[in-house]
Amino acid sequence: FQFRMLRATGLLLKQARAQPSLALRRVSQRPSKRVSSGLEASLFHATRLQNPFRAPAARRAYSKQAAGVSSATPTLYDGTRETENCGVGMVASLYKVPSRRVIDQADEMLVRMSHRGGCGCDPNSGDGAGVLVGMPDSFMREYARSAWGKELGGDKDYCVGNIFFGKDKGEAGYAEAKALLEGFVKRSGLTVVGWRPVPTDNSMLGKDPLDSEPHIEQVFVLNDGGKKGKKLDPKKFERELMKIRKLTEDEAMASGMDGFYINSLTPQTITYKGQLTPEQVSMYFKDLRDPTFESHLALVHSRFSTNTFPSWERAQPIRMMCHNGEINTLRGNKNWMYSRGGIMCSPMFGDGTDQLLPATSDNMSDSGNFDSVLELLTKASNRSLPESIMMMIPEAWQDNTNLNQAKKDFYEFNSNLMEPWDGPAMVAFTDGRYIGATLDRNGLRPSRYYVTHDDHVMLSSEIGVIPELKDEEVKIKHRLEPGKMFLVDFDTNRIIPDSEIKEQIANEKPYGQWLKDKQIDLEKWTSSAGTKRSKFDFNTTNHRLNMFGYSSETMEMLLLPMSIGGKEALGSMGNDAALAVLSTQPRSLSEYFKQLFAQVTNPPIDPIREEIVMSLVCPVGPEGNMLEEPNNTHCERLVVRQPVLTLEEMRTLKNDVYMRDGKECFKTAVIDCTFPVGAGAAGMVEALDRICDEASLALQGDLGVTGVEGLILSDKLAGPDRMPIPSLLSVGAVHQHLLSTKQRPKGAIFCESGDAREVHDFATLFGFGCDGVCPYVAYEALCKMNDEGLVLAKAKREFSDDEMIAAYRKSASKGLLKVMSKMGISTLQSYKGAQVFEAVGLSEEIVDRAFTGTTTRIQGTDFNALFTDLERFHQAAYPPNSNAVPLIENYGQFHYRDGKEAHLNTPEAMVNLQIAGRTNSREAYKAFAKATNLQTQKVALRGQLKFKVDPSKKIPLDEVEPVQEIVKRFVTGAMSLGSISQEAHETLAKAMNGIGGRSNTGEGGEDPKRFSDDRRSSIKQVASGRFGVTSNYLANSDQIQIKMAQGAKPGEGGQLPGPKVSEYIAGLRASKQGVTLISPPPHHDIYSIEDLAQLIHDLHAVNEDAGVSVKLVSSIGIGTVACGVAKAQADVIQISGGDGGTGASPLSSIKHAGGPWELGLTEAHSALTMNGLRERVLLRVDGGIRTGRDVLMAALMGAEEFGFGTIAMIAEGCIMARVCHLNTCPVGVTSQKEELRKKFPGTPQHIVDFFMFVAMEVRELLAHMGYTSIEEVIGRADLLSEDKVNTKRISKSSNVDVMTFYNAVPNVENNRGWLKAEGGKDKKDVVHVNGFSSDLDRELCADADIKAAIESNGMVEKTFKIKNTDRSVGAMLSGDIARKWGNKGFTGKIGITFEGSAGQAFGAFNLASDLKVVGECNDYVGKGMHSGSLTIVPPDVDHKFKASESSIVGNACLYGGTGGDLHANGRAGERFGVRNSGTYAVVEGTGDHLCEYMTGGVIVTLGSTGRNIGAGMTGGLLYAYDPDDKLDANLNKEIVSVRDVPAGSPAEVQLKAMVERHLRLTGSSRARELLDSWDEALPKFAQVYPPSEAKGILVAGGVEGARTRVSANSLTAEECFLDMSNMGPDATGQCAE
Repeated sequence: FQFRMLRATGLLLKQARAQPSLALRRVSQRPSKRVSSGLEASLFHATRLQNPFRAPAARRAYSKQAAGVSSATPTLYDGTRETENCGVGMVASLYKVPSRRVIDQADEMLVRMSHRGGCGCDPNSGDGAGVLVGMPDSFMREYARSAWGKELGGDKDYCVGNIFFGKDKGEAGYAEAKALLEGFVKRSGLTVVGWRPVPTDNSMLGKDPLDSEPHIEQVFVLNDGGKKGKKLDPKKFERELMKIRKLTEDEAMASGMDGFYINSLTPQTITYKGQLTPEQVSMYFKDLRDPTFESHLALVHSRFSTNTFPSWERAQPIRMMCHNGEINTLRGNKNWMYSRGGIMCSPMFGDGTDQLLPATSDNMSDSGNFDSVLELLTKASNRSLPESIMMMIPEAWQDNTNLNQAKKDFYEFNSNLMEPWDGPAMVAFTDGRYIGATLDRNGLRPSRYYVTHDDHVMLSSEIGVIPELKDEEVKIKHRLEPGKMFLVDFDTNRIIPDSEIKEQIANEKPYGQWLKDKQIDLEKWTSSAGTKRSKFDFNTTNHRLNMFGYSSETMEMLLLPMSIGGKEALGSMGNDAALAVLSTQPRSLSEYFKQLFAQVTNPPIDPIREEIVMSLVCPVGPEGNMLEEPNNTHCERLVVRQPVLTLEEMRTLKNDVYMRDGKECFKTAVIDCTFPVGAGAAGMVEALDRICDEASLALQGDLGVTGVEGLILSDKLAGPDRMPIPSLLSVGAVHQHLLSTKQRPKGAIFCESGDAREVHDFATLFGFGCDGVCPYVAYEALCKMNDEGLVLAKAKREFSDDEMIAAYRKSASKGLLKVMSKMGISTLQSYKGAQVFEAVGLSEEIVDRAFTGTTTRIQGTDFNALFTDLERFHQAAYPPNSNAVPLIENYGQFHYRDGKEAHLNTPEAMVNLQIAGRTNSREAYKAFAKATNLQTQKVALRGQLKFKVDPSKKIPLDEVEPVQEIVKRFVTGAMSLGSISQEAHETLAKAMNGIGGRSNTGEGGEDPKRFSDDRRSSIKQVASGRFGVTSNYLANSDQIQIKMAQGAKPGEGGQLPGPKVSEYIAGLRASKQGVTLISPPPHHDIYSIEDLAQLIHDLHAVNEDAGVSVKLVSSIGIGTVACGVAKAQADVIQISGGDGGTGASPLSSIKHAGGPWELGLTEAHSALTMNGLRERVLLRVDGGIRTGRDVLMAALMGAEEFGFGTIAMIAEGCIMARVCHLNTCPVGVTSQKEELRKKFPGTPQHIVDFFMFVAMEVRELLAHMGYTSIEEVIGRADLLSEDKVNTKRISKSSNVDVMTFYNAVPNVENNRGWLKAEGGKDKKDVVHVNGFSSDLDRELCADADIKAAIESNGMVEKTFKIKNTDRSVGAMLSGDIARKWGNKGFTGKIGITFEGSAGQAFGAFNLASDLKVVGECNDYVGKGMHSGSLTIVPPDVDHKFKASESSIVGNACLYGGTGGDLHANGRAGERFGVRNSGTYAVVEGTGDHLCEYMTGGVIVTLGSTGRNIGAGMTGGLLYAYDPDDKLDANLNKEIVSVRDVPAGSPAEVQLKAMVERHLRLTGSSRARELLDSWDEALPKFAQVYPPSEAKGILVAGGVEGARTRVSANSLTAEECFLDMSNMGPDATGQCAE
C-alpha cells in the first residue's frame, strides 16, 4: 500500500511539472486562482513522499491562498457563504418549433418575477438574471454565412459557446484565452470556425456590475473531424465539448486568466446571463431583441442572493439547470463527491475520467455544484437526465405508502451510490432532448404550470407572468407537487407524466431483486447471529463514567428523561454557563461545536409533524462506481436502520463476518483509539496518526489479503493505564484522512464510544462522518441507575434494562431528527459528513486535522489544552494514590454550584439586582454589576475584551448624554403572554413605556384593551400567522417583529403546554382552553429570502407607519443573511445570542444551538457595511445583556439598540427556578395559575430603576473613554482590545485570539453617515414602505367611494384589474378599517371584484371586506385573514380545463386565519389552512400538510388531498371528500381521528350547507355534482377532528334544537346558525346565505 501511494505521489509530482493545472486538480478540491510558487510549496508539502496525504494545515493554507485569502485573514464576513433564492420559469414548444414567441414570453416571465430577485444598494445593480435557450439555429447559421461564408452542417454538428473574458489584460488576455481553448478543441479533432463578439448595451448597468462587466464573445465549434475528417457521433461530440470546457477553465485558472468563464458550450443550448436585474437581461443582450433570434425552449432565472458582491458567472441558468432553493447538505455532498474520485471511472472516458474531476468546488455556488454533478452523471454515464435528477433529488420514499414498490426499489438502490442533495429546491433542467422541473420532497418551493391548446408549456414560480395568455387558450392548469417531476420529451413531443417516466426508469433494471440478493440488514444480521450482550460490572462503572466526562447532572437531567420518557429533557431560561474554551472545568470536545440552523434563506422542518419526509436509514460500507452501468454489486452494502447501535449490533460487527454463498461480504477491523497515560498531547497526536494509518491499511488490504468493509474506532481499552481519545476527534480525523486519500467510499466508520451520551454528541459524530455509534458507557450508566433503584424512584414504576435502552435509543433518534431538521435536512444520509457546525474556541490545528472546512473564528483550545482536560477526566476516574471507587463528579453545568462551572447569574448578583430595583439602591446595583462583569470574564467572549482608554480624553460626566436618552435604546425581550403571566407581561410594558423604550408582545398576541393605555407593547411580534395576529393587532403597533428564530432553540418551533392555556390566554390566541398550542418552525410561509421579503411587504401594507424588524440568531453566515434581510426592506435587524431565550426548550438546543451574539452582531454589522447596506437598517442585539459594560461592548460591535430578556425578568422578581415550562413558577412570573400569580412581586418601578442604573453605568464608561453619546461609539470596534490577562488565566483560553476577528471589522471612525437613514433622517423615523407592488392597494384606499364607506359604515362595490405584481392586495385596506373600527366595529359592506391573476398574499389579514378574484391567485391567499370573505373563481369563458382539477390558489393559503370565509373554485397547493384558528373555507382539493397545526374553524375539501393531513391539529374540523378511500393513508394520526359523516347529523347539516354556499358563491360544477347526488356523495365524505372537538355536537351529535355554524362571519349570536329541529333544504340554503 505504501509503495503504491509513493508511486502515485511520484507520478503526481512528475505530472505537475509537465502540466500543473491537471495535477493541482487531482490534489486539491478547491483550486481558485493562479498558483504562486509559495502556494505550490504549500500544496506539495501536503503530498511529501514520506507522508503523502497527512498535512491538513498545508491543504487549508493552499485553499485559502488559492481563493485569494491570506491564511491569517480572520473569517469575519465570508462572501463565499452566500445563499440564494430566486424566481424560475420555463417556456417551451412541445413540437420543438422555434419562434419569437418563446423568447418574448420568457422575457416577460422573467420581468414579472422581478420581485423574487434582489438588488443591492444601487437599484441598477441586480443580484443576477439570465436566460438559457435552445440553440437559435437559423440566427447562428446566418451569422456564420455572413461573417465567414461558412455552413455549419447538421443541427448537432456545431456548437456555439458563450464565454466571459476578464478585462484586466485586454486584447492580449482575450487572445491568450482563445488560443488555450482552440488548442483543446484542435486536440479533440474539432474545428473552431471563428469568434463572434456578443453585442451588448451596458448603458443601464449600475456601478457594481459595470465595474466587473466581462468581455463576452461566442465561439463557433464545428464537428467536422478536423484533419482526419471523421466526425464524432452527437453524444460523443457533447462529451468532448464538456471535457474541452473543463480542461480549458482549469488551465485558465492555473494560468491566472481571471474572469474567464464558459457559460455554455453545447450544440443544444446557449446561455445569456449576468449580474443583471431581470429587466436588464434583454436590454443588455441585443441578441435577445433581434427579431430573427428564435428558439423552441427557454429557461429563465432571477436571483435573490444574500451576498451582494458582483458575480457575473454565478448568475443563472447554468449549463443544464437553474435552481430556486438551497442545498443544505452542500459540504457533505462536495466532500463525498471529491472522495468518490478514487472509485469513479466513466465507461465513456476511461482513464480520462480524472480530467473531469473533481466535479465539485468551493468556487461554485450550491447550484453550480449541483449542475456540475448533474452534467457528470448525464454525460459520463448512460443515465438519462430524468434518471439523474431522480437520483440527486429523490422523493420521500422510505415511508411513502403512495409509492409502488418498483419506485421504492429504484430510490433505495440509488441511495447506495449517492446521498440526496437535500434542501428546499425547485430545479428546472434541460439537456436539449428534455426540459423539465422537479420539487424537493417537502414541496418547499412554489411552482405552477400551464399547457396550451397550441402545445406550448409554461412553468414558473408564479402564475400570471404571461398576462396576454387567455384562459380559453389553456388546456391544463396545475402545480408541481412535492417530489414530483414535470417533464417534456422533445423526441416524442409530449409531456410525460411523473408516474410514467418514473415507472419506466424504475423498471429498467431489477432493482428489487438486486436489493434482496445483495443488501445486508444489520438488524437481521444481528438477530440471525443470536448475539447477546455481556453483563456490566457495576463495581467499576464509576471509573468509566468519570473518565468519559459524565456527571451527576448528566445522569439525572439527560439520561434519565431519555430512558424513562423516550424524549429529551426540557429546560428554560437559557444558558448562562461558560463557553467550553473559557471553562475552568474539563469539557467534552463536542461542546466546542455549535449547531447551525436554517433561518431566512431556507426553512427548517418540523421533525415531529412532518416526520414522513425524514429518515435515519442509511446504507454504509463500500460504494460502487456511480458512472458505470447499474448492477447488483452496487447494493452490496450494509443497511443501518437506527444509527445509535445496540450493544448486540456492535458485538456482531466486531466479532462476526457476514457470509453469503461462502464469500465474505462484510467484515470489520477494530482500531484502538486510546493512548498511554503519561504520553502527553504529543502521544495523543501520535495515536491519531496511527489510527489514520491503520484505517487506510485496513480498507486497502495487503498482498493476498482483501480490505475490510468497515472500521470500528473503539475506546474500550481505556482504563487505569490508557486514556481514551475523544470519539469525535477519532471519527473526524479518520473521516478527513480517508476523504483526502479518496478511500472514504471504500468502507464504513463505526464508533464504539464511551463519551457519546446526549443528542448533541451523536449529531456531531454523524455530522463529521460517522456511520454508526454504540454508546456503551451510556447504556451501562442507565442499567446501573436501574440497578440502584433510581429509575423506580423517579418514574414510580419499574423498567427493564431493555426497555430503558430502547427508550433511550428512541429519544436519541428523535433528537437527531430534530437537529437535522433545524438545518432543513431530511435524511441522515445527507447529514452525514455535512459538517453543519461552527467551532467556537477551537484551534485551527485541531480543526485542520479532524474537521477540515469547519469555521473556527477565535482559535482557542489546542491539542495541549484538550489533553489537559482529558487528563483531568482520567484523574477523576483513577485518583492518584487511591484505589477507592470515586464518586461521580458534578461540574455544575446546568445549575450553579459554588466552586464549579462559572455562570453569569450568581446568587449574589441576583440578590443585589433585586435589592437595587426594590430600594432604588445605586450601591446594590454597583455590587451586581461588579459581580456580573467579573463572571462575564469567565463566561463570555465579550469578557475577553476591554475598552481602549486614553486618560487624556476623559470628559466630565455632565457632558455625556443623559440617562433619559440612553434608555430609549433599550427594549425588552419577546416574552409572550402565556409563557409569562399577565402581571409580568404588563409590568414590563408599563416600565418600558415609562422610560421611552420598547416592550415586545412576543408571539402570543396582546389584549386589545391594552392598545390605548400604558400596558401597550410598542413592538408587536409575529411569526406571520401565529397566535393572535390580526389587522387590528398590526395596525396598533409602532414596530412589527418577525421572529425567524429564537435564542433558546433556533430552527425549532415550540409549544405552550395545555395547563398554561387559560381561558384568557385561549381567547387571545383564538384557541381552546387547556389544549396545548404548537408553534411550527417558520417554514410554512417563509420558504426563502423572497418569502420573507413578501411577509415584510404584507406587514408594511397593513401599517405603513410601523417599521418591520426581523429577529435572527447568531450563527456563522449571519452576515450574508443580514444582507438579504436588508434588501428585503426590513427596517430593523435583531441579532440574538444562541445562549439566550426565556422559553422552554430541549436542553441540547439551549446548550448547543446558535452562537455568541458578539460574533453574530459583528459579522452582521461588517457585512452590511461592506455591502453598502448599513444605512438601510438599525441593528439591535439581545441575549444575556445585563450591565452597562455589556451595552457599550455591543455598541462598539455595531448595535444601535439593546435587548434585555432574562435580566428584566429577574428585575421584576424571577428567582431562576427554571421551571417555566412546568407552570409552577413560585413567584408567579411564568405561571398561569391564579394562586401563584398572586405571589408576583414586581412593579414597573423595579424595572425602571434597573434600566436607569444600567444607563448610568453606560454614561460613566463613555465619560471615561471621552465620548459624549452612544451614537459616537457605535461600530467603533477599533476601540476594543484584548484582555490578555484574562485570556491567559487558563490554558484553554490562552490561545483565544479575539482581536484578529475584531480587527477585521471595517473601520468606521471617519465614516458615520450610515448611522442615519437614506437622506440623513433618523432611522427610527424611516419605514421602507412598499413600492409599485402596492399601487393597486393604494388605488383602493384612495377611492372616494371606498373611503366614504369606511368612514360611514357604508356599502360599496367596485371592480378592478389585477396582475401578479400586485401583491398583498387588500392588506392596506384592512389596515385602514382596523384603525377606524378595530376588529369588530365595521358593519358596512365593501365588495370588490378583481379580474386577472393576483399576486402573492391576496387578501392578507383581510378585515370585513368581501374580495373576489375572477382569475387565479398565487401563494398565501388569506394569510391571517380575520373576517370578511375571499372568493376565487375562474373566468366565465369557454375554457377547456376542468376547474375542480386545476390549481387556482397556491401554497400556504389561509395560514394563520382567525376568521372570515374563503371559497375557491379549484385546487389549492401545499399547506392549506396551516394554523387556521377560525376561518371557514371550501376548496376543491389540496396538496400535502392540510390543516397542520389548526386550532379552530372548519375546512371542506371537495377533491383529493395530499399526505400528512391534520398533523399537529388541536382544534377545528375538516370535511374531506374521499371517493378513493385514500384519506386514511394520508392522515397523520398522532392527534386527530376520522369518521364517516352520519346522515341526518349536525355534521351533515353543516357540511351540506357549506357546499351549497360554495355553489352559490362560485358556481362550482363539482359542488353541483355532489349536491345533485347528495345521498351517494355523503358516504364518501369523512370528518377529521382532534380530541378537543370530540364532545361537541358536530362530532358527538346533539339534541333536538341544536345549532351548527356554517360561516365564520357571525355578527350576532344567532346569525349563521341553523335551528336543526325544523330545517329543510331550502331553509338551510337560505340561512347559509
